[in-house]
Amino acid sequence: MHYRRLWFSLGAVIIGSFAVLGYFGREIYRMAPPIPERVVTSDGHILFTGQDIKDGQNVWQSIGGQEVGTVWGHGAYVAPDWTADWLPS
Repeated sequence: MHYRRLWFSLGAVIIGSFAVLGYFGREIYRMAPPIPERVVTSDGHILFTGQDIKDGQNVWQSIGGQEVGTVWGHGAYVAPDWTADWLPS
């Protein structure tokens, strides 16, 4: 049996798999929504900062949010929309 051809095939599959993962990883990073440095009202009062957004994402991930719903609501058909729960009234 020609093991050299099998090893070459395995290497090609591994390289191809990592190329696909790298491409889609770059696309996900590139298409991520922008996080503003700060959000202010028309009179200059700071509502929240970019760090507040990042802290909120960390909390959401720490409680398993990525497994049962989405922050932006487009997964609300299968899980609750947590964004509405945290918006100030």
